[in-house]
Amino acid sequence: MRRREVLVLLGSSAAFCRVAPAEEQNRVRRIGLLMASAESDPDGQARVKAFRDALQDLGWVEGRNLQLDRRWAAGGVDRFRTYAAELVALAPDLVLGDATPSVAALLRETKTIPIVFCRVGDPVGSGFVKSLARPGGNVTGFTAFEASMGPKWLELLKDASPGLVHVALLFNPKTAPHVESLFLRSIEAAAPSLGIVAVPARVQSSAAIKDAIRAIGQANGGLAAMPDTFLVDHRGLITKMAAQHHVPAIYTNRVFAAEGGLLSYGFDVPDMYRRAASYADRILRGARPSELPVQAPTRFQLVINLKTANALGLTIPPTLLARADEVIE
Repeated sequence: MRRREVLVLLGSSAAFCRVAPAEEQNRVRRIGLLMASAESDPDGQARVKAFRDALQDLGWVEGRNLQLDRRWAAGGVDRFRTYAAELVALAPDLVLGDATPSVAALLRETKTIPIVFCRVGDPVGSGFVKSLARPGGNVTGFTAFEASMGPKWLELLKDASPGLVHVALLFNPKTAPHVESLFLRSIEAAAPSLGIVAVPARVQSSAAIKDAIRAIGQANGGLAAMPDTFLVDHRGLITKMAAQHHVPAIYTNRVFAAEGGLLSYGFDVPDMYRRAASYADRILRGARPSELPVQAPTRFQLVINLKTANALGLTIPPTLLARADEVIE
């Protein structure tokens, strides 16, 4: 029988893809997942579940026509490289890159296998794509933040703790290079208008986290934990130290506030992974990553932990409470 190929228009993006013959549609497709967190991390498992469930809604069912190969780097630089090589060696149809270190490691191994990323702060500055509108290579996906969010974190922290004068910007430059390129300049420029001096606090170990937060507490300062997979993996230590040294802190991921942090403001994480599944579906059906524009977050969440506020002796203003998407009591 002669092979037939059909061109299909996908929405308003005018991206064409091939509908494969029936025998190709029925074969098992393989997706690698390079996750930044530890396998035991409930937050990481929730991200995988959101991605897998959305794929199932699109007709890709694990164990039937889909195989998911998971690797959990647990924030380790060497593990990202090792697992990226392992996944590429499996010759998957595409790979999901969870955060900046995952994508960087994957791109060292392949320039041909499609990569869909999530939670990447600055894909252009990191060299992953040529532009947001036209990625141009084998990579596309969903950015985590934009530069304007940096001043927003300071503003919210100042609203919650009006007496703050000094704020440390906590991050690991190895796992979050986008902080330097995307956020520091905008935060430092906005800080004086809020009556704040913002100072980078670069950390690369648990001991460095302890020292940094201890120093912040001694200066009666506050903490803004930057978007960084290293910090997410060390969130228990960070929230514990912030509480111990009475440091008001804002985080970029809801999981921090849920586990004792004062405030969090960031994107809706499960929503991003559901959207990533839609790109994976389109690529499995023939679309090219180079033609799928990088998308920004569309849903954001402000979470306030009142129990932590009370422990810090803070009274959260009613205006700030009214803006919260979730209040933990």
